[in-house]
Amino acid sequence: MSKTNHLPKVGFVSLGCPKATVDSEHILTRLRAEGYLISGSFQDADLVVVNTCGFINSAVEESLDAIGEALAKNGKVIVTGCLGAKGDVVKQAHPKVLAVTGPHATDEVMAAVHQHLPKPHDPYMDLVPAQGIRLTPKHYAYVKISEGCNHRCTFCIIPSLRGDLVSRPVGDVMQEAQNLVNAGVKELLVISQDTSAYGVDVKYRTGFWGGKPLKSRMTELAAAMGELGAWVRLHYVYPYPHVDEVIPLMAQGKILPYLDIPFQHANQRILKLMKRPASSENVLARIKQWREICPDLTLRSTFIVGFPGETEEEFEELLDFLEQAQLDRVGAFAYSPVDGAAANALPDHVPPEVQQERLARLMLLQEEISEQRLKRKIGKTMKVLVDEVDEDGAIARSFSDAPEIDGVVYIENGQQLKAGDFVEVKITDSDEHDLWAEIV
Repeated sequence: MSKTNHLPKVGFVSLGCPKATVDSEHILTRLRAEGYLISGSFQDADLVVVNTCGFINSAVEESLDAIGEALAKNGKVIVTGCLGAKGDVVKQAHPKVLAVTGPHATDEVMAAVHQHLPKPHDPYMDLVPAQGIRLTPKHYAYVKISEGCNHRCTFCIIPSLRGDLVSRPVGDVMQEAQNLVNAGVKELLVISQDTSAYGVDVKYRTGFWGGKPLKSRMTELAAAMGELGAWVRLHYVYPYPHVDEVIPLMAQGKILPYLDIPFQHANQRILKLMKRPASSENVLARIKQWREICPDLTLRSTFIVGFPGETEEEFEELLDFLEQAQLDRVGAFAYSPVDGAAANALPDHVPPEVQQERLARLMLLQEEISEQRLKRKIGKTMKVLVDEVDEDGAIARSFSDAPEIDGVVYIENGQQLKAGDFVEVKITDSDEHDLWAEIV
């Protein structure tokens, strides 16, 4: 008998945002489809792929450190992702890497793998599940509906890393979502650089799903995904006028009453310097209107404080906006100059100590708002999705909570539950971020 061929093993490190996670999943799916094994350790692998982030300086450092560790422990490393799009940064820091590609580059990564670790002659196609290889837990998954962005926000380099908007065919998106639900996924998290711009590049072309025409547009896509029987959560939504159309879908229970809209600021002058497409007066009126249609609506947003030229008065206008908007979830960051961002050339950069002081004030205010909004949920009954279980109980999420970025619901008598279970609970307590509950 002939000796069994050694099946080549690839180690994998995935850094960065959910969009990078989806890129990693596509590469891992191709690797398994072609018969490569995935190794859980550097030492065990024949080579290592590192999917990097290059958005802000701390992410660049983390990515370079990860590449260095992979080189030290394995020696054969292929680099992909956003840091790979930033010129020769990787090669200068780590000249021994085998290959460097940018983000969303499955074919290029596979070509580099083939060159340095030839693929097996006998691919085991049946080893790849229909939903592909996933890095998230079995009960939720990210679905990326487009790549790139048409905006040119002055603080951001994403378009230079990932290019202009390219929407995926609507039938492909729906098939992926259906495969995931068939495989047991309970929550679909819709992501892109700009979810509400989905289909703009193809003039909202009509595609097909289930033998019926379906428009390549956020409203129609959300309605179709809402028919699959899973939670559907929308992320990275710019507040274009047609966002109003998805609020009734939320009120009807078709998709989760949750909108993640990165407002970034409230002052008109700063928004203009950022090249952001919104006015705060209009936003407040629309938030009021959305909540009238869908009272349960959860709003998440992100803001930048200490943007170049931001005055104390302009920052206080942002605090006033938060008071009036009463957002449920807020992330905030002090402005950080990113190599290649247009905002670096703006005058009057805010001193770091002033930035940090403003950031602390904003987060303190938002914690008070969040605490008050969560307190109102005590005594209510709601459906939650279980993420993990241990001897102390279960940790779950409500419709208000996206994984890893929002709060959680602690179920103190949930020891018998399993990850991926939906369960009705009664809310018994709260703090500024999380809820406590018991099974009804």
